[in-house]
Amino acid sequence: MKKIKVNTHSKNYEIHIGENIFPQIFDLTKGKNFYKNYFTIVDKHVFEKHSKIIENTFHGLEKNFIYIFNSSEKNKSLEEVNKIYNSLIKKSYGRDTTIISIGGGIVGDLSAFVASTFSRGTNFIQIPTTLLSMVDSSVGGKTGVNFGETKNLIGTFFQPDLVLIDTNFLSTLPKDELICGLGEVAKYYYLTGGNFYKSALIKILDNDYSEIENLIYKSVDFKSKVVETDETENGLRKILNLGHTFGHAIEIEQNHKIKHGQAVVIGIASSLYLSNFLGLITQNELEKYLELPLLFQTQVMIDKINTNSIIKIMQRDKKNRNGKIKFVLVKEPANILIDIEADKNLVVKSLEKGLSLFI
Repeated sequence: MKKIKVNTHSKNYEIHIGENIFPQIFDLTKGKNFYKNYFTIVDKHVFEKHSKIIENTFHGLEKNFIYIFNSSEKNKSLEEVNKIYNSLIKKSYGRDTTIISIGGGIVGDLSAFVASTFSRGTNFIQIPTTLLSMVDSSVGGKTGVNFGETKNLIGTFFQPDLVLIDTNFLSTLPKDELICGLGEVAKYYYLTGGNFYKSALIKILDNDYSEIENLIYKSVDFKSKVVETDETENGLRKILNLGHTFGHAIEIEQNHKIKHGQAVVIGIASSLYLSNFLGLITQNELEKYLELPLLFQTQVMIDKINTNSIIKIMQRDKKNRNGKIKFVLVKEPANILIDIEADKNLVVKSLEKGLSLFI
């Protein structure tokens, strides 16, 4: 089992990574200030596949309620939050509660939002079960729910008290969800300049999973260091949004028929084109840096798309400032520029170029 210590301004916590470590969860909380009143929010499909180990691990707890959540972007809403609040109140939970999230990024974001707001904050444990949530959303303290047509518009910054990443959950993960996680991991190649990410992605896409735990560890370790430096995304942490301004808008325009990580891959490609059009990278560099998104060509497919709708959605992005769309762009791997503005015509052209690789 590997361990990463995260030290932020608001909270210090540990991330544990390994295979078949979920049953050790309460050994890891022993001697620490965790309330013994547990309220577990678990993804419906995860519970169906792993109910035995979940129930066995929780057996004998003085107080635990399992709330089954039907995970979807539509249900990542204030309406669902209200249902959970009502369940907590009905079951007589208060501030002395430890909320546990078991599931992917949707469950984690929603559960974290509940934990940060119910009784002004409870203990919170993240147990991500998808590759995407393991390498990204379970670490860093972003919580949120969707509102209207904007992803994660309502949210807080609230660090977990513990993150437990058990790679055994990946054994039942559908292939498209694995690809979704790999799409998110792709950004770390550009953020770090580390060729490990590219070689590991090639292996996993070829069904060689020997590097997957190491891939998770390196991704989480890098992200945690960024979060320690900039917990609330005022500067450096914005680099983690590479590909996401385009990507989030594509997701919404497609009514979430495309997975987040797949949309991010298209977003990265579009960001590389925009970097080229703005003179940040040469044509030769563009072709070299596009090699990674092109690995996903057979895994990421998109049909009809309305670029005008995508631009309108981007204009509502919560990361915008003074009505201007802000982009994260690439100068070279490990040299990332944030808060870059661009002419609308270049943005449209970049989007069309990025999309053309996957249509």
